[in-house]
Amino acid sequence: MSMEITFLGTGSAYPSPTRGASAVAFRYEGECWLFDCGEGTQTQFMKSHLKAGRVSKIFVTHLHGDHVFGLPGLLCTISLQSSPTVSRQPVEIYGPEGLRDFVWRALALSRSELVFPYVVHELVPTADQCPEGELKEPSYLNPSNDNPSKEAQGRTIRLDPEEGSYLLVENEHFVVKAFRLFHRIPSFGFSLEEKERPGRLNAQKLKDLGVQPGPAYGKLKNGTAIVLENGLTVSPRDVMEEPVPGRKICILGDCSGPVGDGGVKLCREADLLVHEATLDDSQMAKAREHGHSTPLVAAEFAKLCGAKKLVLTHFSQRYKPTALAGEGETDDVQELKRQAESVLDFQEVTLAEDFMVIDIPVKKTKPGLPERTVTCGCVTEPALGDF
Repeated sequence: MSMEITFLGTGSAYPSPTRGASAVAFRYEGECWLFDCGEGTQTQFMKSHLKAGRVSKIFVTHLHGDHVFGLPGLLCTISLQSSPTVSRQPVEIYGPEGLRDFVWRALALSRSELVFPYVVHELVPTADQCPEGELKEPSYLNPSNDNPSKEAQGRTIRLDPEEGSYLLVENEHFVVKAFRLFHRIPSFGFSLEEKERPGRLNAQKLKDLGVQPGPAYGKLKNGTAIVLENGLTVSPRDVMEEPVPGRKICILGDCSGPVGDGGVKLCREADLLVHEATLDDSQMAKAREHGHSTPLVAAEFAKLCGAKKLVLTHFSQRYKPTALAGEGETDDVQELKRQAESVLDFQEVTLAEDFMVIDIPVKKTKPGLPERTVTCGCVTEPALGDF
């Protein structure tokens, strides 16, 4: 099953001609999810191979403008391009407390009427996610209980203190969780973990056992043992190939580091880790002052998690993409790559650019268990010493 991410915006602070504001699209079997929606994201969609109308979920890391100012406009454009007569599931939006009020006020004050429903699920941050005194109670923002006609009731999601994370989505394919980051305002990272998929039926084994194509195949796929006419019992384990391990993508918002151990646990052995690196290592003090990371911070986190691939993004607009950098440019984005790779023992690090697409290939199946001998009416297990 195909899985890919597309960087729609890789710059910090504001969109520029060389880098759009933060936005990353995730695609899986035709479905599209969006992570952050900075100003100009809708035009980035139009320049890409993606269709904004396919977006079904939006995840916002934090409420700074370069990550959220594009959201009301994107929703309005999707609405204009949608048919009011076609029913669709609500667009689900996840983000910090205050996001619901931001979307509601932007739509209400601009008299914007969406033709599709949406729902905002808010994550309740903790006080240690930002400097003392910076955590604001959002309740004062919206004294009214009025809701726009197309807004469905969303959830208020609280931290699981045992796991150090927030459970956002769980369906047949994925588990999506959020974890806390330290920034000037509460910020979050997101972990998308694909569930293990059952292996395929082994056609040769089915043939050898005399299992005929038809309903029996369906039962075995669904985990039900069958009994053949000759009395032979065939269980799914006898004829199924090993399960296919799931893939994991982790996308972090702006931060100078994680809060607690939830992020490390969720990002463990991630196939792809997307981490900000706003400034190079020589400006570490400035980066930390503003709640941001450098390549050193990103690479150390990736190393701690055992991430298989690190992608740096959210660069200061001074760092132009390599192909667009002019002669004599003093701010070389390649230096950020070198700094990160030196921490990771020169494992390759990728510098994100607008419209870059990264494919996350299907993993190989797990090593098989020792063969089991199928006899009439029973299955002989291998001895424990055979493992």
